[in-house]
Amino acid sequence: MGGSIRSLAGIALVLLLAVGGFTSFYTVPAESQGVILRFGQYVRTTPSGLHFKLPFGIEKKYVLPVERQLQLEFGFGTPGATNPTQYSNSATEQRRERNMVTGDLNAATVEWTVQYRIADPRSFLFEVRDPEVTMRHISESVMRAVVGDRTVDEVITIGRQEIENESLVMMQDLANRYGLGLSIDQVQLKDVNPPEPVRPSFNEVNQAQQEREKAINIANGEYNKVIPRARGQAEQRIQAAEGYALKRVNEAEGDIARFNAVLEEYLKAPEVTKRRLYLETMQEVLPGIERKIIVDKDANQILPLMQISTERK
Repeated sequence: MGGSIRSLAGIALVLLLAVGGFTSFYTVPAESQGVILRFGQYVRTTPSGLHFKLPFGIEKKYVLPVERQLQLEFGFGTPGATNPTQYSNSATEQRRERNMVTGDLNAATVEWTVQYRIADPRSFLFEVRDPEVTMRHISESVMRAVVGDRTVDEVITIGRQEIENESLVMMQDLANRYGLGLSIDQVQLKDVNPPEPVRPSFNEVNQAQQEREKAINIANGEYNKVIPRARGQAEQRIQAAEGYALKRVNEAEGDIARFNAVLEEYLKAPEVTKRRLYLETMQEVLPGIERKIIVDKDANQILPLMQISTERK
């Protein structure tokens, strides 16, 4: 009887040691961290690898993928997602998420994603109940506020980058204030369109705007091609006119200088200068006359003479 009791005690001790050893060691996978609680109170955070904790449920572990990038999807859902809060399972809920009103009181369908990481495992586990669900509510609230401050054209076309940047800053600020322990890496708009009933009309307007921009670009191209050429031609003509004017002024000044020189000589010896001018004029004129007739003031008959060259030998 006593041997049986000792045997049972030995078996119980072995089982106790086995259970203690099994519950004392744990492994934290790569890209994860372990959070240890002792009697429900936070004790420490451990990195990836093999670790020891107090057995028999005295200390409990929670493993969180802190290095893995997680994602929230709004207005749509990617099948096969392992994160239960990644998207809304109801098609009605997805449709409600993507239907928004812009600042100019137009409707738009907006689909977007939020990529985030667990930055503070302790805050993620203990500060807020269901932090990822809270993050979904924060993201939807922020996106509706940001879209509501812009026109439908900004939301659908030119304002996408600005909306993403502003939304990220606001979401991160609220996540920090609520102590979610999350770090938001990126907010990305996916499909952004007008509602289905007005989409054909909006596409026509958008196409008309694109054609207008195309026509403006073509006109600007022609303007940039013609105007510089016309300016070059005008500048060339202005320079030619200025050159011609300078030439004429110089010629006139030269003529004046020559006239003044002749006048000065004329005043000194009028008869000599007059005769010299006469002879120089005749020397210039006579070579261009084909027939020459020389008459004397006392001649009674005009006789033609043979062509006599007046050029100086």
